Amino acid sequence: MEMNQHFIGISRPLTGLALVVRQIRFEANGINSYELADPAGAELPAFTAGAHIDIHLPNGIVRQYSLCNAPAERHRYVIAVLRDEKGRGGSIALHDCLHVQDIVNVSLPRNNFTLVPEAKKVILVAGGIGMTPLKSMAHALETEGVPFEMHYCSRNAGCVAFKEQLDATWEHGKFHFHFDHGDPANGLNIIGLLSAPAPDTHVFYCGPAGFMKACAEAVSHWPAGTVHFEHFKAPEPAAGAPVALAAGSFMVKIASTGAMLEVPEERSIAAVLAQAGVPIETSCEAGLCATCKIRYLDGDVDHRDYILSDEEHGQWLTACVSRATSGVLVLDL
Repeated sequence: MEMNQHFIGISRPLTGLALVVRQIRFEANGINSYELADPAGAELPAFTAGAHIDIHLPNGIVRQYSLCNAPAERHRYVIAVLRDEKGRGGSIALHDCLHVQDIVNVSLPRNNFTLVPEAKKVILVAGGIGMTPLKSMAHALETEGVPFEMHYCSRNAGCVAFKEQLDATWEHGKFHFHFDHGDPANGLNIIGLLSAPAPDTHVFYCGPAGFMKACAEAVSHWPAGTVHFEHFKAPEPAAGAPVALAAGSFMVKIASTGAMLEVPEERSIAAVLAQAGVPIETSCEAGLCATCKIRYLDGDVDHRDYILSDEEHGQWLTACVSRATSGVLVLDL
């Protein structure tokens, strides 16, 4: 059968995949899931639980969405997208412009939010659409036979995505739904849930800014290395905090050529590198995805990202948001 396909996304060559939208499904209030597959039916590159892909939208912007299906599935990628009327326009463009049989450009899967093999039990704590990477983790843990529990926080039952799948029989996992009906005080008692760290137990959480802050406070006493999280949106700056690209101008040096470039306060390192003919791959431009991660060899860095670990900060920066606090930043480029 001939398919009437139309291509969504940028026209320049893309290092990644061109996938067909096989199915769009209403999952919950404001949430659609999108099933993407190879147009010829070939297997897709493998991914691990917690991974995300970049989707190139018709308005030229790129957004990241977590893969929420089982990693064992090689015939499809599934994402779920909440239409955010107050967002930056990516979710609206995707909801309005992506249709079944469209071909869409996506990146290869990347993962900065991985499960750890040493965990004997896992607690997954999801806030709203932040459940998507945790759902993929649930599938992986079920396959691996690792006991887990997921606590899914949402406004009400109508906001729960993939309810039929989560209500299915799981041999190794338990699901708990917490509805606050618009008042977080009526929702999950996160402090109570995470009050007592258990041996060999790891916590993974993802959700909106207020939820992330509450989880961070609740797990502050857990042992190092047992808590893992991923922001899907940059937290709002505190009142009076500097804007993301403030802190004055500074210099970066390209180690391979010795070229010196000035980064003014209103521009990012990534933008200055691109203008100088040293383009690097970018995606979220908010310090959330690590696509633009660059090794640096010298200099003092104000990192401003929400993805790299303290250990990584000793060698790496995110060119979309990182700034120099003193000296010249020497980049390993």
